[in-house]
Amino acid sequence: MKAFHTVAVPHKDILDGRLTMDVFAADLWEVSKNRGPDEYRDAKRFFEHTYRTEGLSNLLDVVQKRLEGKGGDPVIQIQTPFGGGKTHTLIALYHNAKIWDSKTIVIVGTALSTDTTLWGALEQQLTGKITKCKGQTAPGREVLRDLLDSHQPVLILMDEVLEYVTKAAGVKVGDSTLASQSIAFMQELSECAGICEKVCLAVTLPASILEHYDEKAETLYQQLQKVSGRVEKIYTPVEEHEITMIIRRRLFSTIDDKYAKKVVKEFMDYADKEGILPAGVQPSEYRDRFVASYPFMPEVIDVLYHKWGSFPTFQRTRGVLRLLSLVIYAIKGLNKPYISLADFDLSNQEIRQELLKHIGAEYNSVLAADITDAHAGAKLVDSQIGNAYQGFQLGRRTATTIFMYSFSGGAERGTTVGEIKRSATTMDNPSSVIVVAVDLLKGKLFYLQNIGDKYYFKNQPNINRIILSKIDNIKESEIVEAEKENLKANLKGGKFRISLWTENSADIPDTDELKLVILRKENKKTIEDIIKNKGGTPRVYRNTLFFLCPLESERPVYLQTLSRSIAYAQVEGDKELGISEEQRREISKEHKKFQDTVKECVQRLYRIVWVPGKEPSDLGIPTFGENRGLDAKIFDDLRTAGEILERTTPLFLKTKYLSKNEFVSTEQIYQSTLKTPGEPRFVNKSILENAISEGVQNGIFGLGILENNTPKCEYFRKTPSVSLSANEVIIVEGLCREAREEPPADVWKDTGSRGEGATGGATVKGGKESGESQTSLTDMKNLRLSFTIPMGKVSNILGVINFLTNRFKNVDIIINAQDGSLSEQDYENKIKEAFEQIGVELREE
Repeated sequence: MKAFHTVAVPHKDILDGRLTMDVFAADLWEVSKNRGPDEYRDAKRFFEHTYRTEGLSNLLDVVQKRLEGKGGDPVIQIQTPFGGGKTHTLIALYHNAKIWDSKTIVIVGTALSTDTTLWGALEQQLTGKITKCKGQTAPGREVLRDLLDSHQPVLILMDEVLEYVTKAAGVKVGDSTLASQSIAFMQELSECAGICEKVCLAVTLPASILEHYDEKAETLYQQLQKVSGRVEKIYTPVEEHEITMIIRRRLFSTIDDKYAKKVVKEFMDYADKEGILPAGVQPSEYRDRFVASYPFMPEVIDVLYHKWGSFPTFQRTRGVLRLLSLVIYAIKGLNKPYISLADFDLSNQEIRQELLKHIGAEYNSVLAADITDAHAGAKLVDSQIGNAYQGFQLGRRTATTIFMYSFSGGAERGTTVGEIKRSATTMDNPSSVIVVAVDLLKGKLFYLQNIGDKYYFKNQPNINRIILSKIDNIKESEIVEAEKENLKANLKGGKFRISLWTENSADIPDTDELKLVILRKENKKTIEDIIKNKGGTPRVYRNTLFFLCPLESERPVYLQTLSRSIAYAQVEGDKELGISEEQRREISKEHKKFQDTVKECVQRLYRIVWVPGKEPSDLGIPTFGENRGLDAKIFDDLRTAGEILERTTPLFLKTKYLSKNEFVSTEQIYQSTLKTPGEPRFVNKSILENAISEGVQNGIFGLGILENNTPKCEYFRKTPSVSLSANEVIIVEGLCREAREEPPADVWKDTGSRGEGATGGATVKGGKESGESQTSLTDMKNLRLSFTIPMGKVSNILGVINFLTNRFKNVDIIINAQDGSLSEQDYENKIKEAFEQIGVELREE
């Protein structure tokens, strides 16, 4: 069979390799200045290369009628997708205007600077000078009407208006801008075109987001649409079914349709025998499509126009023409009866880069590794297919077909074995060999993916490469957000009111509840500011604040671990990723492992604790397998250190507040724990209330009110009502006894075992010597006693012990408890912790 280029003869510029994009990029301004490629500048050549679509024919007829005063639409908006033929249509109107004997005004936004106004350009082209349309303020409808009326018929062609208006937005005109004035002009011009009988305004506006530049330009675009939309009619000069005809007319000077049908018939016979015609399509329909698209298989146009054309950056008509011209030039010397997707030479740098600019330069390495390099997997498959077929390069043809099907701007990707066979096979080999090639490629190619019945290329060859790629593309904002979320997950709540990453002191409440402020970076100045202030006012409850900061030396390890965790999460959530179920299970397992590691790393990172009035401390490395939240861990450490009290004892209150005072305000005690940095804090006020109540009931101190700065004992050895109010005070035991005329503390008698130097019958009352003792205790240097505490007499014994501590520098107490039981938890929480809170060293025997 003849080679395709002898049946469909390419235009000379294609054969000569004049394949730069400007050959296919129409420029109305250059044409109006008699510059640019002959294909656009020369009317005869332009129409030879232009397929006259139904839309274009209709548009030309409408404009001709308008210019002849026979009706027609006065304002026409030409709208197509990016690269879809808008400017090409304006050039067609420009060349025809000469035939219609009409004056033509050409305004192209990309060619004009803001030194030239749209109205100034219009008058300049109509009259050769600017007199009525001077200045940067729109001239008004009457001026425009007079100008246009006197020069009819007038065809006004405006291209890239949005580009001009976007630039004009930066030019001030009084309280307005040149953009606003230009939009006002467009409205005036549209109205004038409707009034004047032989004036037609044709405007192009983009239909794809890519051409709208930015949000401001989008707003300007909407304004232009609104202004011109009042009187315009929108025309689409190219319909989808006409694309193949446009392509053939532009790329080929002549096509032998008779021989083309012969080639198509040969393929149809082969495809029918091999069973590779597309399912659900009648053979006659596929044949007609092939004849219409020859020398290209229908799949070539479909894949380029629909799959690659769905990329916002792909200019559908212009991009397809450019790419196909490169393909034709690359294979014009080969004896190929038609062109399929498999014939795209991906080792050709121009073809490759034309594709990769839409999917990313990283696919250079994909193509090199799997298809084009000397040791690429596809070339290895070429050599492994049976000897009879090695010359057909079926491995490369198959891989190239899959690659061309692999990409689109939407979610759809990949191709089936049936589609691969139809494009990759030749009529000189059975199509079943392609199935063999596909199986071999699956084992050789590094980037080929397979999900169900779909095959496609993706830059994710294996799990590790996938993860590294994901890590490289994680944004800083994602890292920061993930760190914050992981912190939140490590906070159990219930212990503190937590402020996370809040550095503004005004945002942290000044209340009596315990607060944990977690900062992303340790900053002493910030901490001091928060302690001292709440915004612009001094902070009252300074002692309720705790701070948690990171240890920066741990951050690199944390960020590395966190990045991997994010990457695994993204991969696990990517349902379109071409990996096996086994790989998915492995990814899920690794993700879980990194989640656990991140949790540990969070606690290794956030471990510096600041307490008001104290030096910062380090929580240390977390214990392996520890399940406490960060806040719970901090709470426990602060409780152990005596900074937070979950319980306290009456003796602690007596020792701390009544050792040098006869009375102390209960409100003052509570408020001092909240306001004075360095004071131990109660978890809540009930801890203090309970301790006061217990102390009063046991006679350790009394509770009353302050009258005229004199304490009045109201509760002693009975259940009190504790309010922690301003005039409520705890009172030393002695004052309460005197007020109630009670005898001193019960006489404590030696139970028989005497201390060194002691004699029987010695009594101590009220913490003072009785004066009637048979042996003076003042001469005793040491005292050793042992006794059994009677039930209900603990408070009395405490009084005696208090007396002894006032007389002797060192008083050791040994407790020997028998005939009962105590849980280890009670021992830890109620005994050891009590001693720790009052600062007494406990020696276990």
